[in-house]
Amino acid sequence: MLFRSIAALALFVLSSVAYAQGKIAVVNLEQAILQTDFAQQQLEDFAASDAFAEDKAEFDRLNADLEKLIQDFQRDQAAMSEDQQVAAQQKLRSKQADLEYVANKLQTLQQQNAQRVLAELAPLAQQVLQEVIKTEGIGLLLNAQSALYSDVGYNVTAKITDKLNQQPSE
Repeated sequence: MLFRSIAALALFVLSSVAYAQGKIAVVNLEQAILQTDFAQQQLEDFAASDAFAEDKAEFDRLNADLEKLIQDFQRDQAAMSEDQQVAAQQKLRSKQADLEYVANKLQTLQQQNAQRVLAELAPLAQQVLQEVIKTEGIGLLLNAQSALYSDVGYNVTAKITDKLNQQPSE
């Protein structure tokens, strides 16, 4: 009887302490920022820019050229001499290298633009994050990418995005 009373009291004290320390939550701040209306518009504007459009057109042209070369090679391979096959394979490798170069350039440009948007919104996102921590009574906030598992009820990423969308435009 005494043991049960002590166990019940210990359970009550531990739950009170845990409650007093706040809730546990996870957040993906990068995702919260990039899902804002402002960030989405910035990313769309960048994708529509002349510089990006030129590189994208170059990528599409190189990709079409490579596909045509592959089809031609597959169609004509049996009739080709060994020297012609080697030359065709070298041409394929060269076109593939050109395509990879342009693809990497496009990816780098997109990443740089995303980083610019993240840097621009990071200070405001930190303020909003502090507000959410305070209003939600969060005692422990984990990065969502480092949590092995979290129920969606613990994730405050969407709340951060919503609050960022509610902020007045600069």
